[in-house]
Amino acid sequence: MRQEPGPQLGCTVLGGGRAGFLVWAPRAEKVELHIAEPDERRIEMRAAGRGYHHVVAEDVAPGSLYFFRLDDRAERPDPASRLQPLGVHGPSAVVDPNFEWGDAGWRGLPLEDYLLYEIHVGAFTPEGTLDAIVERLDDLRDLGVTAIELMPLAQFPGTRNWGYDGVHPFAVQASYGGPRSLKRLVDACHRRAMAVALDVVYNHLGPEGNYLSEFGPYFTDRYRTPWGEAVNFDGPWSDEVRRYFIENALVWITDFHIDALRLDAVHAIVDPSARPFLEELGAPVHQRAAELGRRVQVFAESDRNDARLVRERDRGGLGLDGSWNDDFHHAVHALLTGERNGYYLDFGSVADLAKALHENFVFSGQYSAYRRRSHGNSASDIPASRFVVFAQNHDQVGNRMLGERLSTLVSFEHLKLAAGLTLLSPFLPLLFMGEEYGETAPFLYFVSHNDRDLIEAVRRGRREEFAAFGWSGAPPDPQAESTFLRSKIDWQLRSAPRNSALCQFHRELIRLRRSLPALGGRNAEKLQAIAQEEERALVISRSCGSSEAFLAFHFGGEATHIAVPAEPGVWEKEIDSADERWLGAGTAAPERFESGPRRTLTLAAKSFVVYKKVGAVQS
Repeated sequence: MRQEPGPQLGCTVLGGGRAGFLVWAPRAEKVELHIAEPDERRIEMRAAGRGYHHVVAEDVAPGSLYFFRLDDRAERPDPASRLQPLGVHGPSAVVDPNFEWGDAGWRGLPLEDYLLYEIHVGAFTPEGTLDAIVERLDDLRDLGVTAIELMPLAQFPGTRNWGYDGVHPFAVQASYGGPRSLKRLVDACHRRAMAVALDVVYNHLGPEGNYLSEFGPYFTDRYRTPWGEAVNFDGPWSDEVRRYFIENALVWITDFHIDALRLDAVHAIVDPSARPFLEELGAPVHQRAAELGRRVQVFAESDRNDARLVRERDRGGLGLDGSWNDDFHHAVHALLTGERNGYYLDFGSVADLAKALHENFVFSGQYSAYRRRSHGNSASDIPASRFVVFAQNHDQVGNRMLGERLSTLVSFEHLKLAAGLTLLSPFLPLLFMGEEYGETAPFLYFVSHNDRDLIEAVRRGRREEFAAFGWSGAPPDPQAESTFLRSKIDWQLRSAPRNSALCQFHRELIRLRRSLPALGGRNAEKLQAIAQEEERALVISRSCGSSEAFLAFHFGGEATHIAVPAEPGVWEKEIDSADERWLGAGTAAPERFESGPRRTLTLAAKSFVVYKKVGAVQS
């Protein structure tokens, strides 16, 4: 293990009016702490080896503002600032670490119990704050959500942003309410037995207010990401860069009681070292969780279809807990919308969904026409409960030119199909805010930068990004406040008759997922998915112990007949999306049937049914 300087990065309140400050600045020979308010003064910091500078200052209280002064020239915010009350260019603030937590009995959730609900703080409520989310937690809990997932909170320029332009990874966005508001939200979730996952960005930092390079070699020119300079995880000084991001992860878990970290776009982290950063990150996170007596999960978002991310370390993997699974989304979206542009070129058959259910990935090493190369590796040995799936999320909605949700692209019956496929899958389901009631507001890309050249570069980049999809016209202006305001969800829509029925439908699916053991976590030998391509149908058999379930999904526009399990048994219907209760056109499937060779069922157009086995056929 490497030897680290003892104090924590940034400012540590020590009590008695004293505070310690630690900064890594190997590019500066002299570093001073500049207390800007309330009593302005400068204190020279002492070199602590390996580029670190440290000082303990007297008469420093929470709320004090400070900079680090580098070689008598530039004054910059703390790279590990906990709060930037005046924005990304302003001074850092000393934060009071004390908080009266009420979650002493909380131990976190087992991985298989996660049902995630993704939230953009600014667009989720009219107020756009962390505290405002608390008022909606009971609605989410009643729906069946067990974990909220917050899009990135690291301080970004201005007041509106997706969060992936953050430049202060340790600081909770001030316009969202800052660190105390996040603690109140996490505490409120834990009091309701709900976990909190946080999206963190370790592959790049945003362009505006990014001063890290003036302190040290945080970045490298050996690689590039689509969003800017790549982080230096494998070159000279990379031990200290790794320490910076690992300590960031530990702060979220320790100081804020966060239950899970979602690592953004890890495919953009280039690190060919013998011990990759992602492996080194997971180990201390899990160790800290054990010390705290809590379960903490680490999820990776990746488009590489690389099972090594979640394979155990002793089996050659990186040992992370879970991974996002884009293949499932693409297979569902292509079937429901008929779109075949961009990465949807590789999808569109029912067989794609069947393979995802059997092997987790659709692409496990075969040729991808979209990528023009072979893609992925096999994940068939990994439990399905290690993969997060979704019919919508911020990327898949927001990276469309007009930010359309499924509710504006497909029929009401298709929305129910999407819900059934996602929530009754053997994977970990994720809902995107408002999806449960069919929110129609788009989720557009928005920023509030200050640099004119940067604003124009963002506009140009968005136009170029959509070229592969063949979308015509111009995207909404990311810089315009109206683009952000259009992206706010409308909670009143939830009570409209059609939307209320869809919300109740989601709630019933979640209840069914929990109450029927066969629909819990998947054992590979106990799931069979058969694509009936001609009928545009997917037939699934699942079992767990004595519990057996039969699911049939039909994507076609006309009623069809589908084959049922060949083994004799008596089956009772649990849910039918075509029922009038769910505003369907009426069901053709019986409430109860006996299975056997050559037996078929009639399914209504664009519908699905779920049956549970209730007994054997009586002779």
